[in-house]
Amino acid sequence: MELALNFAHYFMFGLFMFSPLLLSLAIVVLGLGMLVRRFEGWNRLDAVYWALITATTVGYGDIVPRRRRSKSLAIVIAFIGMILTGIVIAIGVQAAMSAFAEIVDINSIGEKFQSGYTR
Repeated sequence: MELALNFAHYFMFGLFMFSPLLLSLAIVVLGLGMLVRRFEGWNRLDAVYWALITATTVGYGDIVPRRRRSKSLAIVIAFIGMILTGIVIAIGVQAAMSAFAEIVDINSIGEKFQSGYTR
């Protein structure tokens, strides 16, 4: 339980520290979605839905851009979404490493591994 709480603490702290960047990227994704909305004549909800689905690279295919400009912006949205996802994953990995390091003495594990430690 301590590991999970430490992980949550470090993860939330990382999200807090990177929140300006994460929010900026999310705003860019939504802004580009609104631009595509104008080109395609979609309503706001469809544009937000499409932009978020495209940014997460899920791409259900139920809403598809038809114009060349919109398709080009879809590529940009997907690329920004991959960057956004990569940052969140990096925060999660760092949080896991930090939480684990507080619980377990990593140096002693390394020494046991190098000396051929077996049960």
